[in-house]
Amino acid sequence: MPGDAANPVCVSVTRGAVTESHHRGAVAVVDTDGRVVMRAGAVEEPVYPRSVIKPLQALPLVETGAAAAWHLGDAELALACGSHAGAGDHVETVEAWLARLGLDGGALACNAGAPPAERLRDNCSGKHAGFLTLARHLGAPTADYAALEHPVQQRVLGVLEQMTGLDDLTGQPRATDGCGVPTIAVPLGNLALAMARLGAPDDQPERRAEACARVRRAMAGHPEMVAGRGRAVTRVLGQLGQRAIVKGGAEGVMAGCCPDLGLGFAVKVDDGAARAANVIAVNLLDRLQRLAGADRAALAELLEPPVMTRNGERVGTLRCTAPWDA
Repeated sequence: MPGDAANPVCVSVTRGAVTESHHRGAVAVVDTDGRVVMRAGAVEEPVYPRSVIKPLQALPLVETGAAAAWHLGDAELALACGSHAGAGDHVETVEAWLARLGLDGGALACNAGAPPAERLRDNCSGKHAGFLTLARHLGAPTADYAALEHPVQQRVLGVLEQMTGLDDLTGQPRATDGCGVPTIAVPLGNLALAMARLGAPDDQPERRAEACARVRRAMAGHPEMVAGRGRAVTRVLGQLGQRAIVKGGAEGVMAGCCPDLGLGFAVKVDDGAARAANVIAVNLLDRLQRLAGADRAALAELLEPPVMTRNGERVGTLRCTAPWDA
């Protein structure tokens, strides 16, 4: 697993004239044939993808016809791909969605020990509403849908194997994600491959390719549903649209794709810092020439985020120092 001290310093944090902190990590940029075109650090090491995998987990919802059968709009699909902020529009959307299924927040396995209202506010409630929709469509029980043996998770597992290029994910390290569903470790390069295929699924079956396009459209069209107002992922999606699809996850994971370039990328920060993962990802997009003119100006604060005092004074900077191609 990650945490290898040999991974390079990818972000340096300065305060005044002193470099106060470093974040080490690994970065993989991969094309749809699996070729690593840029890298930093140990991209062969397995990582838990955490929430960056949500757009991939949403593919069965679309390609089985469940999204169409249950009349899901792009906002709902974006929420299925998202790690939302639990704001009013997020909660109301999930609640209305579940009502169409004849369910309420009590059916959600995320934050299962909490009252139904709290489960609706859980940042994974959109993903779980998607799983419940798929269960309804498959005629499978809505109970225990988070178990690996359940038909929903088996369908998701098959998609992940095909997208990552790994034939048998059951042989990979496995644990339970924060929301209660299985999380399976994959090499960082294979996670980047899955993202490349999400962006440019030319070698995928027609239904998969259509599902990938629908997911990208939903995320780009409703960035506030993918994260929350003001968050880095929301800002990038809102500014770049389908030129760069991005998704963050816990413990310093970030991934995405540039569909027109046929490239996917994945980032893992050794110490789990989201602030570092965000900086690396935005600077990577800049290196891939996604940022120019108005885009660069709009996202400048994400390229080199300030270190601020509680009084609002800028006293330092986070800078990406990743040795690309190292």
